[in-house]
Amino acid sequence: MDDTLYPREQGLMRLVQARINAFVVEAVGLAPEEAAVMQRQFLDEHGTTLAGLMANYAVDTDRFLKEVHDVPLDSVEPNPRLAERLKALPGQCFVFTNGARDYAHRVLDRIGISDCFAGVFAIEDGDLTPKPNPATFRRMLERFDIQSHRAAFFEDTPKNLEPAKALGMTTVLIGDGHGKPLGDHIDIIAPDLLDFLSDLNLKDAA
Repeated sequence: MDDTLYPREQGLMRLVQARINAFVVEAVGLAPEEAAVMQRQFLDEHGTTLAGLMANYAVDTDRFLKEVHDVPLDSVEPNPRLAERLKALPGQCFVFTNGARDYAHRVLDRIGISDCFAGVFAIEDGDLTPKPNPATFRRMLERFDIQSHRAAFFEDTPKNLEPAKALGMTTVLIGDGHGKPLGDHIDIIAPDLLDFLSDLNLKDAA
């Protein structure tokens, strides 16, 4: 969802990351610069900062989810064109996010695409075990009865596409991968979701 259903340039994740940093500073007692390093390390090693904190510290997970996702959505722009393109796709669409459930619904409402999705699988639905954990992918597929070989998975983080590919999904990287290594587990690279869907529809209509 984040940096995929809306352009990274809109800056929402910078606000979330700042909240995460503040939480780590308070919970662990590090300076902000040290907390930022730990945050990146946990993200790389565990999939989310929360998973890293849970593995190494006693933290209030409910408080974490509430505080870090309590950000203003003013920078996120409504996107009626994206809604049109999503509704034109065959089959059903689902959101699979490492973000909190309430936050996910807020973002979808802000963009104006809530009714484009048949379901949302948030971090709570995976018992706080995030992507790219393969077990969480399987739980998501089972929850929505998705046949992986007939599904496409869109994501901004290359590592999160690895289990999707292993399960048989077509994988689409949105953006530049945040400078992380790519690989042959990525089928398609598209700078922007709306442009990709617009081109796809034009090709289908030709």
